[in-house]
Amino acid sequence: MLDRKTGKTQDSVFSQLGEYLRPGDLLVMNDSRVLPARLLGISEQTGAPMEFLLLEQKRQRVWEVLVRPGKRAKPGARFLFGEGILQGEVLEILEGGNRLVRFMCDGSFYEVLERVGQMPLPPYIKEKLKDPERYQTVYARELGSAAAPTAGLHFTQPMLESLREQGIRTAFVTLHVGLGTFRPVKEENILDHKMHTEHIWLPRATADLVNETKRNGGRVIAVGTTSCRTLEACGQMGLPLREFEGYTGIFLYPGVKFTVIDGLITNFHLPESTLIMLVAAFAGYDHTMAAYKEAVEKEYRFFSFGDAMFIL
Repeated sequence: MLDRKTGKTQDSVFSQLGEYLRPGDLLVMNDSRVLPARLLGISEQTGAPMEFLLLEQKRQRVWEVLVRPGKRAKPGARFLFGEGILQGEVLEILEGGNRLVRFMCDGSFYEVLERVGQMPLPPYIKEKLKDPERYQTVYARELGSAAAPTAGLHFTQPMLESLREQGIRTAFVTLHVGLGTFRPVKEENILDHKMHTEHIWLPRATADLVNETKRNGGRVIAVGTTSCRTLEACGQMGLPLREFEGYTGIFLYPGVKFTVIDGLITNFHLPESTLIMLVAAFAGYDHTMAAYKEAVEKEYRFFSFGDAMFIL
């Protein structure tokens, strides 16, 4: 746990999270579910291998896709997946090199995707997961992410039930995680960084719970940077919060003011990422750097299946 006012830290285990919370606090979680978005197929024309990674649905059965190798994916090229039960045709090349692809299959696209797709695990995980649900949060339900909102992977259903019995409330937002989340900031001036956009949904029930929590003196805790981005993007539109569905390209970096969240649960992030900038914006740059130095010295685990930090 990191106290963002004093910079003091305390080591604990995640199952003891309730010791840092009090009745009336609200945990806000991202319920986005990871698609089996990695497709391994072949060119219909040449039989050459091709890999697709679904990034974002643009319209019915039309997706923005990351392709490898890109030189084979020219407009008009067609590819087969799962021995042809799913087909894809490249419609156009987008700015940045991604492709717009129309998919064709019999029946439900998502049911076919479950049969032929693979979980898009981070590249540093070399083994295929025996249980794909291991890369889903226990509350995942809204299909659409290319990567898991990993801060939520620490929760179990028994733990959530225990927290609710303690008087801790839970609410959900949806932000479909794209790979742009992990794109490093290379510009010398961070304000020159072109921030990615993501689809978000703040349900009315969640907006009402956040507003009620704030009125009653409770604390709003964002579970993960994605929940934080959703809440703060909606907060920038004005308080009290209102239901919203649309896109955000919010960039949270040191100096930006937070208007909604009082606490943040997040994993440890890479240098030069917008994610660590968000953490530094909330906890303070010096406190964040000191906490990360301590985490490295104590051999805390980074990345998707790593340890978590609770900032309060």
